[in-house]
Amino acid sequence: MKIKNVKIAIVGLGYVGLPLAIEFGTKIETIGFDINQARIKELKSGIDSTLEVDADKMVQATKITYTNDLNDISDCNIFIITVPTPIDNYKNPDLSPLEISSHNIGKVLKKNDIVIYESTVYPGATEEVCIPILEEQSDLIFNQDFFVGYSPERINPGDKKHRLATIKKVVSGSTPEIAEFIDQLYKTIIIAGTHKASSIKVAEAAKVIENTQRDLNIALINELSLIFERLRIDTLEVLEAAGSKWNFLPFRPGLVGGHCIGVDPYYLTYKAQEVGYHPEIILAGRRLNDSMGKYVAAQVIKAMMNKDIEVNNAKILVMGLTFKENCPDLRNTKVIDVISELKEFNLYVDVYDPWVDKEEARHEYAITPIDIPKEHYYDAIILTVAHDEFKKMSKNDLNKFTKNKHVIYDLKYIFPLEESDLRL
Repeated sequence: MKIKNVKIAIVGLGYVGLPLAIEFGTKIETIGFDINQARIKELKSGIDSTLEVDADKMVQATKITYTNDLNDISDCNIFIITVPTPIDNYKNPDLSPLEISSHNIGKVLKKNDIVIYESTVYPGATEEVCIPILEEQSDLIFNQDFFVGYSPERINPGDKKHRLATIKKVVSGSTPEIAEFIDQLYKTIIIAGTHKASSIKVAEAAKVIENTQRDLNIALINELSLIFERLRIDTLEVLEAAGSKWNFLPFRPGLVGGHCIGVDPYYLTYKAQEVGYHPEIILAGRRLNDSMGKYVAAQVIKAMMNKDIEVNNAKILVMGLTFKENCPDLRNTKVIDVISELKEFNLYVDVYDPWVDKEEARHEYAITPIDIPKEHYYDAIILTVAHDEFKKMSKNDLNKFTKNKHVIYDLKYIFPLEESDLRL
């Protein structure tokens, strides 16, 4: 296959798939496929509710069309699957979106087609789970009639600096020739270059440890913050002092959620346990990070009691619901852990987040964010997400929302130390 003869189908048009489809759509005939009819409708009208692609960029992608009809992608010869890979309630990998997508693509797969997976998985998942489904549905033979590649996504939602084209891309293929072809295909849009892994399994492992490493680093800083709180030392001051050394890594404590860092380690530990190894450090980091929501809620309640603020039926304002700043993404946000714990203690919670789609918040978490905080109403404010809108606020702005006696918990170091009662 020659690059000039390629017709690409991008399967899944979320935070990962759409930017990829748009980049390819500026150079190569591309069809964006998603089973969500509403998503296809908005994209056809030039709107991206994820805010990952601006309208001008969408206009530049003159070679792209959108569909939710599987028949419309049947004449494509490259299929790139970018569907979510979440975890279930037991912290086990939920591969159902990947299995469904493989099942669908298998129905339209033809001789010499290539399927490339970008979804984060554990090492071996592509060959053990996805390829058998493709073979079964297509009646084709892997590496004889069709071929497979794996090129893990590295999208950072809300990041306007590190974009798809400026992040080096890891690529791999089921044969050396296919790996080279996939490498050349991605080089048409990735200006940062590529790294060709020796196998699909190596590329899968590389992706899953990227976020596992970050998760563990944040877990360490979170644990340090728990220690420093007991020592009555400000964590940020300690980190700034330590950060004066050139090789000290600049991590900050916080709630660790989102579709990657709070999920990917469980994919690796699942596979490790399957092959007879029980991970110690990775799971310890996960447990600590998953406990931070309850810790934050407990600290607020403790601070209120120290100020003689009645806890029962107290009014709390949580500022920020998304999993990170300046991004509407609600997937696996750990702010919900804080809210749930506060409600367990019979506290009334208002959630304010100008980035959030209210209908999505209601659907995902049964929470309806407020349009604007009430004046002089809250016993405590918890700043959970560092949106630019919040960074522009002063302490006086917050005081408009609070009662005379109140607690300010600044998780994101938005305000100076002396202007908050608590910092993580």
